[in-house]
Amino acid sequence: MTISATQWGPPTATRRALLIHGMTMSSNSWEGLAQLLVAEGFFVVAPNLLAHAWRQGNTDHRISAFAEDLRPYFVMDTSYDVIIGHSFGGAVALSLLPFLPKKKETTLILLDPGLEFTEEQNKMNLNLFLKETANIKPVDVHMAKNPAWSRRDCILRTLGFSMCDRTAVEVFRQNSPWSFNGLLKKIPPHVKITVLVSDPKFGVGICNLEHIPRDVERLNVRALTGIGHWIQYECPDVIMDAIPLPRAKL
Repeated sequence: MTISATQWGPPTATRRALLIHGMTMSSNSWEGLAQLLVAEGFFVVAPNLLAHAWRQGNTDHRISAFAEDLRPYFVMDTSYDVIIGHSFGGAVALSLLPFLPKKKETTLILLDPGLEFTEEQNKMNLNLFLKETANIKPVDVHMAKNPAWSRRDCILRTLGFSMCDRTAVEVFRQNSPWSFNGLLKKIPPHVKITVLVSDPKFGVGICNLEHIPRDVERLNVRALTGIGHWIQYECPDVIMDAIPLPRAKL
């Protein structure tokens, strides 16, 4: 098994964060948020998922296989204070729940996660993946389309497409029906989950509020106004606000 990841901060830091990227992205796409976490005393690890960042995929592209591939990040009871997953990475992050040490409190933050798609939406996602990986947009196109992004973020977006193996398209074929919101109904007592949902008026919204279960203990849902799907690029501070941080004593 190949370990492929980006790290930030000192491994001796007292707090740890695990960041799970979305489809056609890579570990270094978390650069901006990772730096904010390091400033708050975190050691940050961001794995590259199967079939991304020059990693080869395999014949199994189920969400459970992506989660199983991350099991080495939990060996010897390795734990994380915070786990953050974006888009497709949100479904993968939820599938990590069985790996989390029961004696460690963990905060899971899902950024506009892709948890529920109709068959038609899944086919649209498949076709969009094929189109965007066949004709990769240059950096300047991303900058013109996303004025809230930094140039660095636009470069990393283009880089993610360039390094993505097109066999990842099997994700859409092998996860049908695409339905993972049931995992939000089974939150273990040592885990708290926050779901940040983008404003559908600002770009393509992946997460639908109607698909998130209500009145679930340890589940907090926040609908964002004026922020699109790429929350970590457009407003990383809203993510930092969802992370329990030590407060200074008065």
